[in-house]
Amino acid sequence: MESKIILVRDEFTAELEKAENSADLEAIRVKYLGKKGPVTELMKGMKDLTPDEKKAFGQKVNDLKSELTEKLTEKTKFLKEQEILKEIESMPEFDISMPAALGEGSYHPVTLVQRECERIFKTMGFAVEDYSEIVTDYECFEALNIPKHHPARDMQDTYYLENGQLLKSHTSAAQNAIYKKYKDALINDGVPIKAIFPGRCFRNEATDACHENTFFQMEGVMVDKDISISNLIYFMKTMLSEVFRKDLKVRLRPGFFPFVEPGFELDISCLICGGEGCPSCKHSGWLELCPCGMIHPEVLKAGGIDPDEYTGFAFGLGLTRLVMMKYGIKDIRDLNSGSLKTLTQFIDE
Repeated sequence: MESKIILVRDEFTAELEKAENSADLEAIRVKYLGKKGPVTELMKGMKDLTPDEKKAFGQKVNDLKSELTEKLTEKTKFLKEQEILKEIESMPEFDISMPAALGEGSYHPVTLVQRECERIFKTMGFAVEDYSEIVTDYECFEALNIPKHHPARDMQDTYYLENGQLLKSHTSAAQNAIYKKYKDALINDGVPIKAIFPGRCFRNEATDACHENTFFQMEGVMVDKDISISNLIYFMKTMLSEVFRKDLKVRLRPGFFPFVEPGFELDISCLICGGEGCPSCKHSGWLELCPCGMIHPEVLKAGGIDPDEYTGFAFGLGLTRLVMMKYGIKDIRDLNSGSLKTLTQFIDE
């Protein structure tokens, strides 16, 4: 019986050496390890052996099966590496010092609008801050007056990570860090906190013409003594008139956001349909552009600022929607599509 094991091993090895591709390997696997293969036949031949012989011989057959399987795996890996090398060798030679003949590139429209907004706010004395895309639950919710199990969390279907952190669902997640960074200058030197912090946000959204699971916002805050809603309206109107280089029809309506009180929705008349109604504005004629309001006292407290002495406003500008209005892009999904047809329109910007 052992001579049969040696014979099967030798025949298998000989055929394996001749294999040139994955099809050959599969044929060998079926031939030797399949239900009708010699390994299976060896197991069937054990019925005539004594119990002790069965145990010893069965172990040898199992070892043979493991050996053949391992050799098949090694040969598969080897052939794949050879295929990769062959593909590399067949590639045409090229001079890496030659300039690429790809034509002129362009910035993404979100980058163009973000830089323009940053320029506008810098002229009004705002600092531009950057912040991580991965944040803690405290930063994204609790520091913004949204405790655990608060129903307001249902407004943002969030991507949580295994370590308990999450992909930030709004740029407001940076507010607490901004207040703590600048509060000493505010309290000791009387320097107002004025900062914007653009960034990418993530929500588990059902995508359509005006919703995407990855989008861009730009948060802005100002904190000082005697800040009021009129300050908020002034900065918003100034920014929008600069971006669009014309007066826009806007409306301010009440809105609920736990981190501001009172809260507002700043909408602009849809520039794609002229206010008539289209998929981009949900056929309402208006596009929600900038949730905003006066910073909630609890949010100021969490940032180490006394709400009895200081007030402030905050806004969350939808950069992606601003891009759609500025450039007449009807479907928000075009911005993440990587479509050169879409992006090459902005070469001259």
